[in-house]
Amino acid sequence: MNKKSLVEFMSAQAELPKTHVNAALNSLLAIITKRLSEGDQVQLHNLGTFTLSYHPAKEGRNPQTGERILIEGANKVLFKPAKALKEALSN
Repeated sequence: MNKKSLVEFMSAQAELPKTHVNAALNSLLAIITKRLSEGDQVQLHNLGTFTLSYHPAKEGRNPQTGERILIEGANKVLFKPAKALKEALSN
């Protein structure tokens, strides 16, 4: 499912115009992005928790030349599903 089909589905479910649903979804995504960039976690009831995890720099190798390279550290987004989501998917 992509964003367009998600907006269409949400619009039909909520009986709201697609423009309103699209604006609400864009706002939600912006808020989640902002809060994660500030180091906070975002917990959505019955869905799960988004958190930020830092992976430190490490040394790797170029597989073609064997040359050692430094892989920079980076923040990664982690998602832990809520119990209700896990249960809904297992049934």
